[in-house]
Amino acid sequence: MAVITLKKGRDAAVRRFHPWVFSGAIHKIKGDVTDGSIVEVQDAKGDFLALGHYQNGSIAVRLFAFEQMDLGLPFWEMKLQAALNYRQAIGIAKDEQTNAFRLVHAEGDGLPGLIIDIYNRNAIIQCHSIGMHKEREYIAAALLRVFGGELESIYDKSKESLPKDYAATVENGILHGAGMNTIITENGNQFYVDWETGQKTGFFLDQRDNRQLLGTYAKGKSVLNTFCYSGGFSIYALNQGATKVDSIDASKKAMEWTDQNVGLNKNPDSHTSYVGDVMKLFKEDIPEYDLMIVDPPAFAKSVNKRHNAVQGYKRLNAAALSKMKSGGILFTFSCSQVVGRELFYNTITAAAIEARRHVKVMKFLSQPADHPISLFHPEGEYLKGLVLYVE
Repeated sequence: MAVITLKKGRDAAVRRFHPWVFSGAIHKIKGDVTDGSIVEVQDAKGDFLALGHYQNGSIAVRLFAFEQMDLGLPFWEMKLQAALNYRQAIGIAKDEQTNAFRLVHAEGDGLPGLIIDIYNRNAIIQCHSIGMHKEREYIAAALLRVFGGELESIYDKSKESLPKDYAATVENGILHGAGMNTIITENGNQFYVDWETGQKTGFFLDQRDNRQLLGTYAKGKSVLNTFCYSGGFSIYALNQGATKVDSIDASKKAMEWTDQNVGLNKNPDSHTSYVGDVMKLFKEDIPEYDLMIVDPPAFAKSVNKRHNAVQGYKRLNAAALSKMKSGGILFTFSCSQVVGRELFYNTITAAAIEARRHVKVMKFLSQPADHPISLFHPEGEYLKGLVLYVE
C-alpha cells in the first residue's frame, strides 16, 4: 500500500473526519499509485490518519476508514450492514408502503464515491470514483451477505458517473441475478424503474418525502409538473385527487415513462403529457395553475458556473410565478451542490420581485433521511427546496 504524507499543518480536516484530501495538502507519495489505488494517509510526522482511494485530481484521496484495518470482504460487509441498520432505524428499509430506498449515500455513509439504491429486491450500484468501481465485486458479495436471499439482482450502473478515460474501459452490467427492470411502490404509489437507460440509477428517490408533501395539497387542484422526468410528483398529485395534471419534460423517453406510470396508477383521464422546453411553455398563453413543481436538473456542477446557474434559476422561477393563480402553491428546487441554501433562497426572492408576486415561505425542503448528510461533510447537502404560497 502506498503512503501519502501530508504537509505540516494540513491534517486538521482529516482529524475532524472530513473524507477528502485535496492535492494541495500532499507533501509526498511513497510507493506506486494509480487511479483507484488504496493508500494510507499520514501526517507530517508519519503518524497514521486514514485509508482511502487515490485519484488524480483536485480531490486526491477519498477516505473511507480512519483506523487501520483489513479491507477484505468483512470490511465491506460491516460498512453495508451499518448502512442497512441505519435505514431500518429510520423505518425506510421495512416500510410496507415503500420498497425503494437509498442504501448507501457516499460520504453520508462513510463510503465516498459509492451510491447504492434498492428497488424492490434489486440493488443498483453507481460508483463515482475509480477506487470504488474497482471494489465492485467485494461490494456485490457483501450485499448478498447483508441481505441474505432477499436480493434478486445486483446491477452496476457506473459508466456514466466515472471519469471519461476510465469509463471508456468499462461497461454497465449485471453482477448478480437476472437484472430485470422492475415496478416499485413508494408511499403506496407505483412506478416503473428503468435503471439500464434511465437517469442516475433510474429514479429520483431523494424527492420521496417532498412528493408525499405535495400530495397533501393536491386535492381539487390544477397541477403543472415541469422537468417531470418519469412523473413522480404527477402521480402523487393524481392519486391524491388533483383534477388536472400537466407534465412536461424535454425528453421523449421521460414522457413515455410518465405515461407508463400514469397507466400503472389507473388515472389517465386527468393527465396530459408534453414533450418540450419549459421556458418556451411559460412564454405561451397557458392557463394559470393552483400547484406547480419546478425541479430542474443541476444548473451548475462547478463553482465557476454558479453565477450563470443563479441567473437561470431566477429566470425560470420568475416565469413560473407569473403562471400561478392567486393562492397557488409553488414547489421549487435546486439540486446544484454549489448553489447553497441561502443563495437559492435569495435567488427565489429576486425571482418573486421580478415577477411582482407577493410570496410567503410555507416550508424549507431538503433530501430525505436515507440520503444522510455527515456532520463532518456538510458538502453532502445538495437538495434545496421551498414551498411557496403565491398571493
